[in-house]
Amino acid sequence: MSRRSQPPSPDSSPRIAKRPRLEYPPLTADDYKNGLMLAPMVRSGALPTRLYALKHGAKLVWGPETVDKAILHTTRVVDPVTGVISYHGKSKPIFTTHPIEKPFLIYQIGSAGPELAVQAAKMVMQDVSGFDLNCGCPKPFSTHAGMGAALLTNPDLLCSILTALREAMPPEITISAKIRLLPSQEETLKLVERIVNTGITALTVHCRTRNMRMREKAIIERLREIVEFVERMGKGIAVIENGDCLGYEDSKRVRQVTGAHSVMIATAAEANPTCFSPTPLKDLEKTFVPGYIRLGKYINNHWSSTKFCATQFQGAHENASRNDLKALREAIVRAKSYEDLEAFVAPWTGEQEWAEIVEAIEKRGGQRAPPHPLEDVATLVLAPRPESESEMKDAKQPEESSAPVAEAAAPLQATSLLGLDAPPPVGEAVGVAG
Repeated sequence: MSRRSQPPSPDSSPRIAKRPRLEYPPLTADDYKNGLMLAPMVRSGALPTRLYALKHGAKLVWGPETVDKAILHTTRVVDPVTGVISYHGKSKPIFTTHPIEKPFLIYQIGSAGPELAVQAAKMVMQDVSGFDLNCGCPKPFSTHAGMGAALLTNPDLLCSILTALREAMPPEITISAKIRLLPSQEETLKLVERIVNTGITALTVHCRTRNMRMREKAIIERLREIVEFVERMGKGIAVIENGDCLGYEDSKRVRQVTGAHSVMIATAAEANPTCFSPTPLKDLEKTFVPGYIRLGKYINNHWSSTKFCATQFQGAHENASRNDLKALREAIVRAKSYEDLEAFVAPWTGEQEWAEIVEAIEKRGGQRAPPHPLEDVATLVLAPRPESESEMKDAKQPEESSAPVAEAAAPLQATSLLGLDAPPPVGEAVGVAG
């Protein structure tokens, strides 16, 4: 009989939820510094991914952007066996978390109004340590209602949302924002000044403009002046770089160029959630994917979520070739439930995966710094500045997109599934960082 077929008794449950947890102090600006952060990613930033990111060295993790109206119509449910907290919508959870990640969890809100943003924050504030306002997502599903990158052109509204959140939330809950670069450096600095003055604790800057796409190189050289500008304001705000960081080792290059206090990773973490470690795993189909699927089943993560994330994982192959692992890849593509993969990932318990994650987090000893913290940015030897400020301000910008509607209406592109090409599920957007 499976563990889920046995109803929990008052004496025996909840097994995981009752596990002793270390007490963490409230987040401060220092907690946003000298670390690698998991970026907010739609679909890809699921609970199992966030837990593995923490296990392998992420200092803080951002949940996927959740639209304010969506969370307002959910019901909070706690699994008595696992302790997983789910905010259930009509058909499946809108957001899931677990108390063990709360000290590290930043909940990202998609909003276009202060009132709804505050209502959404109050719905989940007991389960998170901070809130982040998405001001950078360029996708139509976010911008069509004035959210995401649309806020960059409406600074009054943007700042009113941040101010409202700061006033409504208790001081132990942090407020932050994630923006993109504006076309000119002067415009960007004016916006940053206004945002910092709302009382935020941290600011993440995705070093692309709204109209740039992931295939275009991030303009990380522009961030140095922004970091120095924020530091001169004297509020102790952490500035986090986002864009083109490949992992732990590559973060050193990014910080040397930008002077950023921390680095946020999106695409590389979507492909390999162990990239936060100095020694990320290789041969993921053997070393990571089976355990990820077992953990997903153990914490009752929705199958469609686990499958999507599992199909995004890819990395270097050291002891196995892609052809050798073809059977697992094809099985994941075909699978319609966890049970369809039993031959590849058994035994099903998932308890070992969970225990290893708990152990890794508890080894931090009540501190948020991972076992391999980044060097303090104040001690870094920064790369030389550009020869002139004009080179940085006038960095090559892509031409304004003339057909955003056509892009939005274009059919979903095939997704790389562990080396195979297969279309994403109908009606579901591909993961993006906010």
